[in-house]
Amino acid sequence: MKPLARHARTAAAATPAGRLGLAGTLRIAIRDLRGNLKRFVALALCIMLGVGAIAGVGTLRDSVDAGFDREGRAMLGGDLSVSRIHERAGADARAFLERRGAVSEVAMLRTMARGQAATGTAAQALVELKAVDDAYPLVGTLTLADGEDLAGALRPTPNAPHRAVVDPILLARLGLSVGDTIRLGEVEAVISGTIAREPDMLASQAAYGPRVMVTMATLAASGLAGPGSLVRWQVRLLLPDERGGGAEDLKTLAGAFEAAFPDGGYQLTDRRDPQPGLRRAIDRFGQFLTLTGLAALLIGGVGIANAVASYLDRKRRVIATFRALGATSGEIFHIYLTEILMLAGIGIGLGLAIGLAVPLLVGAIAGPALPIGLVYTVGPLSLAVAIAYGLLVALMFMLWPLGQAERVKAAVLFRDEIAAERGRPRLVHVAAIAVAAALLAGLAVLNSPQRMLALYFLAGIAALFAIFLALGWLIGLAARRIGRVRKPALHLALRNLSGPGGLTRAAVLSLGTGLSLMVALAVIDRSLIAEFEAGLPERAPAYYFLDIPKGEADGFEAEMRQTEPRAAVRMAPMLRGRIVRVKDRPVGELDVPESVRWVLSGDRGLTFADAPPEGAKLIEGSGWPRDHAGGPLVSFDVEVARGLGLAPGDTVTVNILGRNVTARVANLRTVDWEDLSINFVMIFSPDTLAAAPYRMLATLTFEGEPSAAEEGRLTQRLAERFPDVTILRVKDALAAVEAMFEKVMIAIRATSLVTVLAGAIVLAGALATAERRRTHQAVVLKVLGARRRQILDAHLAEYLMLAFATSAVAVAVGIIAAVLILKGAMDVPVAVPLAAVLGTVGLAVALVVGFGLAGTWRVLKARPMPHLKGDR
Repeated sequence: MKPLARHARTAAAATPAGRLGLAGTLRIAIRDLRGNLKRFVALALCIMLGVGAIAGVGTLRDSVDAGFDREGRAMLGGDLSVSRIHERAGADARAFLERRGAVSEVAMLRTMARGQAATGTAAQALVELKAVDDAYPLVGTLTLADGEDLAGALRPTPNAPHRAVVDPILLARLGLSVGDTIRLGEVEAVISGTIAREPDMLASQAAYGPRVMVTMATLAASGLAGPGSLVRWQVRLLLPDERGGGAEDLKTLAGAFEAAFPDGGYQLTDRRDPQPGLRRAIDRFGQFLTLTGLAALLIGGVGIANAVASYLDRKRRVIATFRALGATSGEIFHIYLTEILMLAGIGIGLGLAIGLAVPLLVGAIAGPALPIGLVYTVGPLSLAVAIAYGLLVALMFMLWPLGQAERVKAAVLFRDEIAAERGRPRLVHVAAIAVAAALLAGLAVLNSPQRMLALYFLAGIAALFAIFLALGWLIGLAARRIGRVRKPALHLALRNLSGPGGLTRAAVLSLGTGLSLMVALAVIDRSLIAEFEAGLPERAPAYYFLDIPKGEADGFEAEMRQTEPRAAVRMAPMLRGRIVRVKDRPVGELDVPESVRWVLSGDRGLTFADAPPEGAKLIEGSGWPRDHAGGPLVSFDVEVARGLGLAPGDTVTVNILGRNVTARVANLRTVDWEDLSINFVMIFSPDTLAAAPYRMLATLTFEGEPSAAEEGRLTQRLAERFPDVTILRVKDALAAVEAMFEKVMIAIRATSLVTVLAGAIVLAGALATAERRRTHQAVVLKVLGARRRQILDAHLAEYLMLAFATSAVAVAVGIIAAVLILKGAMDVPVAVPLAAVLGTVGLAVALVVGFGLAGTWRVLKARPMPHLKGDR
């Protein structure tokens, strides 16, 4: 009774004439928490886990942004980059840049490198060729393995008029060494060194093969940069200002360039965002991680509610004493609200500490593998968002039990309760919960770069909560409806499932949500990989051949047919162009769906033809006659056209080879991208581009599965006759995509485990809060003659029923969610991995039974006498 007496004295000191006030409330709250902190470990851990995940993502993103700011110049190779495909920058555009600072020009393309290995066998590999001028690099230093400078390594000599430095990986693939020769188009280049570090690797996009670097003179001699070749020409500008000017200076400079050359078809990039695709990918992945942290926080909210309710149940007599001594409901509410907020603050503080450590941990573990260097930065906004998430979730889940606690009557002093009936909180508290939920949803949506995705995610989490709350209620209802069973242990398990203060709702809700997310991700993962493995090899071409000179197209096709008579060969002209206007509106003014934004983000492949490709189906409009000469017409992919708001009769302007071509949309057609055959978003009428310099694209599809010898014979003959043609093996490209996809899915599955960890913490906390009731029950049963084994069997039966029911519904919900995503958004057949299903069941059983038996062991060790005397 000492704690009760202490609180009675404190309450008595607050007279009705002078209420507690803030100081008195704080004093009572701090005194009341003494010795009770261990009861709130689960509450603090739940908040810490969610806030830590959200703060970690925020600080990591801030550190990445700071890395872009610090290293943006080096990654881009300057302050501003002006690039376009096919055509070099015009003299007037280059002069515009030279008037403002130092400039350097580079050219990048994909091609084949061929060499003679030491064994005498010929070898070839797809490479990323990069030609540089004497000013390269404007920023940073390119480091070679032997320490020689780049200019010296590429300087021609009488015995080696063409030299190259290469990625060491290329030497391993071709079986070559420094000093050997590789063939690039029409030239033989001596390998004079290997690249140890390339400062602008990120902006140079060496994604399809190892880097090979040569001079502009070697590129010109190779014949690879002829008319129509898929070469990206890039001019970099380094401003004289040591810092490169501010964001507004760069924006003004870019605007001035675009105003001076509106029809040039240039793509501008500045050092603030040297690789827009990468930054966009980081933002999207960061959004997923943030929403995952929010899901973990919401699941942890169940633990918050359990911990608060259990604590306040233990304080019922203390609260009744306050009421008997004249304390108002508001004062009681404020006392315990202060206590819980103080504890939530501890959890938030621990979470922030974890979040602040995340960039340091990522940098220490994966620093060398990251595309950019992290600059440790603490963003106040990111921390404020994490704090707001933590506080709002804490308020959402604590207000209900707090509202119930203020309704405790003084009459509780005259009766003893193990599991008291709880009334509903007042309407003002329910309204406060609704406001906190609305603020939380608003924060999640406004803080998200893809707001519709955030809305869908929140709706999905709300649906999961509703499903598993209903499941917990149904399990309890079913357990109550089952009559008395003969086996005592099973009967006791059923009564525990249906009784007040049990584990049912907390366990089902906490674990079901996280397990459903894991199953959905596993099904999506398996389905996409199955689509790669099962469908594509049967219908996809075996090889793509790029940059075939149009004058050699007939000879190239004849060579392929002669070598592989049964193979299917398709050819089409290919250029690249950039959409600059849609219905006379600049693309910068368009607000288009995320699904088609990629079409406007850079250059797109295009072609011209008399008729739509084989297998295409016209949806709207009509084709054009073979002898059409009435002005440019274009056929559009129907999905892209509808995303851009285009219909037959509208106009679209595309910059091709440095000039703008305005074409009228003639028709919309279906495009099956999955078969990887030749197809394009835009197909123009022949009169538009037939006279332009272009090169051909070809595909070859074997009849059946070719042997390695057959593939080798084909590629060797083609390489000998057509050295400037790039050969891309589709299986290798698909394998690279699949490997990248698998890495992404591993990272996503790992982050989804955060929600399961939150569920495990909630489960452990629920077991801890139920321990008092279970111990009292076990003591009574042992006094009545029950053996430990019988009590253990009852608890084990309860845990197994909970685990199997939760995992079964989680598997079903996860599969349904995956089906909705795969069929609704991706149109991919569903493949359910048995291992994921069994793993979900096993994980649920392991968590529930493991934590449960640990709690049961403590219950069974309890000594009966203190409980029978009422001392506990």
